Amino acid sequence: MIGNWFSAITGRHSGQEERLPPGQTLTTRFPVLHAGEVPVVKIADWRFRIWGLVESPFEMTFDEFRSLPRAEITADIHCVTGWSKLATSWAGVTGAELVARASPTAEAKYVMVHAPGWSTNLTLEDLARDDVLFAWEYDGKPLEQAHGWPVRLVVPHLYFWKSAKWVEGVEFLAEDRPGFWERAGYHMRGDPWREERYRGQ
Repeated sequence: MIGNWFSAITGRHSGQEERLPPGQTLTTRFPVLHAGEVPVVKIADWRFRIWGLVESPFEMTFDEFRSLPRAEITADIHCVTGWSKLATSWAGVTGAELVARASPTAEAKYVMVHAPGWSTNLTLEDLARDDVLFAWEYDGKPLEQAHGWPVRLVVPHLYFWKSAKWVEGVEFLAEDRPGFWERAGYHMRGDPWREERYRGQ
């Protein structure tokens, strides 16, 4: 049950309520939720790939990916299952940086983020933000495998299922199409402030 994942916060500071989208509960923990098994990633074999409707497709090793301009963000995150965690700290490379390097064509309006056995869709506008991160660190340490090591996407302004773990690449598209959870009925965008949890909302 969802309630078992939470540790209660007492003595909330001023402003926390304003940072909590409707239907969410604060937690101090970081629940681990995913479909299927945690993939085994061999870092020597891992590649990050950009392809589709771009002028400059590319592929990178983990070391090459880590050599990209480093960015750090502190952001609140909100899971569709109902928990929110405030002021999480991440380090990686911004979505805006990768979009700039890819040089999308005029037809590109959407992306599909790919991971082993997993995918999620975003608008190009949602990806190309300075507060969206392809992260390799959480809270000053390398990501734990269960949280998406070696690289996970962090999209703080959308529900956290859009922040795909174990990311291996981004495909640029002209039209929107559903990813893994979207095919199962989750919302195509997932704005927590509008409670866009499922299709039809």
